[in-house]
Amino acid sequence: MKLRTLAAGLVPLLVLTAACGGGGSEKTTSASGKELDRVTLTLNWYPYGEHAPFYYGKEQGIYEKHGIDLQIQAGQGSQKTVQATGAGQTDFGWADTPALLAGVGQGIPVKSLGVFLQITPASVQFFTEKNIKTPADLKGKLIAGTAGDALSKTFPAFLQKNGMKETDVRVQNTDPAGKIAAVMSGQVDALLGYASDQGPTMQDKAGKPVSYLRFSELGLNFYSNGLIAGERVLQSDPDLAKRMVTATSEAWAAAERSPQQAVDSMQGASEQLPPAKVLTDQFNTTLTLLRTDATQGKAPGVNTEADWQETIDVFAQAGVIPDPKPPADYWDAGAAMKG
Repeated sequence: MKLRTLAAGLVPLLVLTAACGGGGSEKTTSASGKELDRVTLTLNWYPYGEHAPFYYGKEQGIYEKHGIDLQIQAGQGSQKTVQATGAGQTDFGWADTPALLAGVGQGIPVKSLGVFLQITPASVQFFTEKNIKTPADLKGKLIAGTAGDALSKTFPAFLQKNGMKETDVRVQNTDPAGKIAAVMSGQVDALLGYASDQGPTMQDKAGKPVSYLRFSELGLNFYSNGLIAGERVLQSDPDLAKRMVTATSEAWAAAERSPQQAVDSMQGASEQLPPAKVLTDQFNTTLTLLRTDATQGKAPGVNTEADWQETIDVFAQAGVIPDPKPPADYWDAGAAMKG
């Protein structure tokens, strides 16, 4: 089922790429006769609660107001979204910052236009009945993780921040799609995941409460998901990039004001869309991740150089980016939202 959904999300991407030929954006006309740029946005994964602002912005005409006919597509993980965006196979992407940092380090021509999830949802997740209250309670536990991903790369730093060693816990390499099942079946005690994604789903499927040890609440924070664009778009149509940033910020602000309506706008977005309650829980958690201390009171998507540097430092120390560069190499502040 998931493969069918992802394939369905990728078909329009291939068709549109062929139509655009890597040049300017395709033009469409709104119902009112306004000319629009038909723009593709490829998500980090299949649609879940975090993505509600994009659907709400489209439904409310926010993107259209800025001359954009937004086409939202399922992704296959942030790494592939970064690659597709850099290759010009999609106009914009929604991806995890660690994947962007790694991609730029590998020479992929892509930049962030602003991180919207500025508090990481990275967490250790487990059923509340496990009675895990602090990181020290993880000693001797078996945790499902995926080798090489941002969670597994930063987990040792999380342990170190909390006075523990890597050898205090065991991490079982598990496919991302299998982590929830591993916890529910009792094969593992917990999983490494995102509080805005797996936790609400696991709670719904199991019918019992899930608890979290969130990295950000225990000494380790870094930028998470945000809007990205390839150098092709940034160089050939900087005005489109700025309009996309402005529309996306406005869409997130509107969704923040009307969270339930935003979630409701996702109806029919995917065959694999989580149940309504899960979507609501996912988006409510997402709303707690939008701002650091430096961006309180600012519009969604406003970043600071200091927060970028903190994130770069975390992933340089974790070995994700062996040759760290200054924030400007990863973030196009010129096209991004201003504070």
